[in-house]
This record gives sequence, C-alpha cells and structure tokens, in this order.
Amino acid sequence: MEILGLSTSPSSGGAYALILNEVHGNRRLPIIIGTFEAQAIALELEHIKPPRPMTHDLLKNVIQSFGAEMDQVFINDLSEGTFYAQIIYNKNGEHLELDARPSDAIALAIRFNASIYVADTILEEAGIISESEEAEGSISSLREEKPASEMTKLEKLENELQTAIDTENYEKAARLRDEIKKLKG
Repeated sequence: MEILGLSTSPSSGGAYALILNEVHGNRRLPIIIGTFEAQAIALELEHIKPPRPMTHDLLKNVIQSFGAEMDQVFINDLSEGTFYAQIIYNKNGEHLELDARPSDAIALAIRFNASIYVADTILEEAGIISESEEAEGSISSLREEKPASEMTKLEKLENELQTAIDTENYEKAARLRDEIKKLKG
C-alpha cells in the first residue's frame, strides 16, 4: 500500500482519514486517525523537519540506537471498527513484531521508508474500490441509465459511494460502505 493522502471534514470532530491506496490494484483503505498522528504523517510526507524531534522521530532514534531497523507495517486485523497493526523490525538478523496502532506504525514506516501491507481480508471488508478507467463502463454506467425514481436504495447508496470516492471524500465513502454492507448483510 501507499499513502494517497489525508482528508478531514468539519463533522469529523478533529479526526482525519488516512487514505491508503493499493499499489497493484484499485482498492483504497480509509483509516480514521487522530490529529497528532495526522500531523506526524503530514510533516514527514512534506519533508518538514521540526527543530526538535517529534514523538515518532524520537521513537525512530531509539529503535536505531538499539541496532534495529523497521522493515514493514502489517495492518492485520479489524475488530469492531478498530484497525490493528504489527510493526515488523529486524535486530541482528532476527525478525521481531510489535503491536501498534496503524497511525503510529505508518508514521514510523514513513520515517524508516518501510513498506506498508494490509491483509487481503481487511481490504475485502473495509476497502473501497476505486474504479479505474477500464472498469468504469460496466456496473456504474448501468446504474446511471436508470431514472432516480426507479433506483433501489442500494443502487442510490452505491452511486453516492462512487461520487464520494471520485471527489475523494473518504470519510463519507467509509460511512456509505458500511451502510451498503448492512443492507446487503
């Protein structure tokens, strides 16, 4: 996965959506994170170095001072709307894992230039499909041909979801995705 960006809205109560994009695919994963974690990620993405080390910079320095390097982040679980991650690091040739919040793990991954992975089951459950130019003809064009009065609630929600994705309103897209899953479930 790669970081597509950070998004916020006034209704989010200060939270941000961190958007991960599948490198070899068309799925995106929005993860709601706090303001401080969003700031830590944004500063590093923009190559802004504060005069004193921020928490994630300090943690990177501590990890390196013990002779370890971070290899990757693996977002491995989703339970009751909460994502879980593992930081996988290497110390003297030994691979070790630490439990972490995805936002903290990703803030560190950027600093170490480490890879970010997400379990396929999580992408299937919480990912949002971003239609590519190749796929845009099939389902979405069939939906667009129907007058709004003939559309089912599910079709309307799916259209709203695609609009939210197209306009990069990932917080709304995540809510719509969850509502669609409830209808289908």
